[in-house]
Amino acid sequence: VMQSASPQVTPEALIYSTSLNYSPVHAGNPIIIRTSPAVVPIECHYPRRSNVSSHAIQPTWAPFHSTLSSEQRLLFSLHLMNDDWSTERASPVFQLGEVLHMQASVSVENHAPLRLFVDRCVATPSPDKGSSPQYAFIDFSGCMVDGRLDDATSTFISPRPRLDVLQFAVDVFKFAGDSSSLLYITCHLKVSPASQPPDPQNKACSFHKPSGLWAPVEGTRAVCSCCETWSCGTAGRSLQPSTPSHQHRGRPRRELPLGPALGEADVMLGPLLIHGAGSHVGLGLAAGSAILLLAALGALAARRMHSNPV
Repeated sequence: VMQSASPQVTPEALIYSTSLNYSPVHAGNPIIIRTSPAVVPIECHYPRRSNVSSHAIQPTWAPFHSTLSSEQRLLFSLHLMNDDWSTERASPVFQLGEVLHMQASVSVENHAPLRLFVDRCVATPSPDKGSSPQYAFIDFSGCMVDGRLDDATSTFISPRPRLDVLQFAVDVFKFAGDSSSLLYITCHLKVSPASQPPDPQNKACSFHKPSGLWAPVEGTRAVCSCCETWSCGTAGRSLQPSTPSHQHRGRPRRELPLGPALGEADVMLGPLLIHGAGSHVGLGLAAGSAILLLAALGALAARRMHSNPV
């Protein structure tokens, strides 16, 4: 039996109070009962600053996109990590031959469990993700295309630490002919319900050189087959490669997708300073040459002073 009272109004909420009364039913023998009476108080708080719907409560989780559009509480992030993945890396300075350890994550708060994917990552020498030259080392909805190159070992890390976290390692590179040696990395991150199995549009695939096959972080190998053909079929943007640009290691250039949609976002990392493998030696030689030059100029000035007394 439900008993309700008049609603209360506060500055923040509209409060409905009621109680659920339970009276035991005699079963079999009217002299005995096997349960006790109970009164359960119930309060429903409706925020006055939000939309309130009178639709019946459904016993299942709301569709992912509708929940996302109403709450807007997903927070995507991308961080540089130390080699053992234990902490965030402090220095943005790298040398060729080292490895970038990157960790993408999403804060899901009160959402149903979500699985994070890195849809695409592009490197540019400036913060403008559409600038040139540029290099997409993750492309085609989660294919680590950089690992397909003969001189690279780039890969997604498997297994994941959590469904809402995805780690990947990329061999350090720089753009040829770029005197600034700076890299900015923009990644397009997106999520899908954790209960949804990976598919060609939601995957994390690395190229396994010993077998010559693409391997997913989770799911079947079939979800990665489009990585070899560059035909993963993401709706709403072209996946065809454009003309290769002139950058280090002959990497192909492709365009970054347009603006983010619900359940996905662009995040940027940088600037990263990339030194050549012999940069420290070169700097040392340059400094030594400068010291010798200054010493020679000093000796020449001293000789002139002795030969031309004031």
